Amino acid sequence: MADQNKRSSGPSVKKIGIATVGALVVAVALLFGAILPAEYGLDPLGTGDLFGLNALGQEQPISVQPGEYRVDSAELSLFPAEWVEYFYRLDEGSSMLYSWEASGPVEYNFHAAPDGAPPGYAESFDQQANSSGFGTYTAPFDGIHGWYWENVGTEPITITISTAGFYLSVQEGRARASGFKDLTDLRGNPIPRVPEN
Repeated sequence: MADQNKRSSGPSVKKIGIATVGALVVAVALLFGAILPAEYGLDPLGTGDLFGLNALGQEQPISVQPGEYRVDSAELSLFPAEWVEYFYRLDEGSSMLYSWEASGPVEYNFHAAPDGAPPGYAESFDQQANSSGFGTYTAPFDGIHGWYWENVGTEPITITISTAGFYLSVQEGRARASGFKDLTDLRGNPIPRVPEN
């Protein structure tokens, strides 16, 4: 009778230890095999790729933007050897869709300068000779972001640009004229210019 009471008094310390170690092993396996790939895109064991969990840990498809959606379009005329710069003011993380086409040969450079950078400083992101460009740009820092185009042909040309996105202002600069221009919202209503910092 005493032996029977002894056995039914509960699990032994050894069994509790084995169960605890087993639970810890399962928890670690779940952490590295499923949770890290699904939540953070980290896949040290390759199970995220195997089971398709890596897609869950990717960046979210929706990006909330800090400002108002704006549109802009312009036609910029250039004589031979003339240049123009066309810049947008964007906050870090703000994005912009763009499309531009030139009626003749141009060399261009898409570059940006962060707020507070020394005069003449710019980071270049795309530089080539081409007659068009289409894409999306997301600002890596607060500042001005835009194009420099130079007419490398022997005839006058026109560059047509259209953009839509979350920029604050636009500025045109060239040897013979420069200044800010008005932006519009999606319905074509004018948006007052945001003063420069």
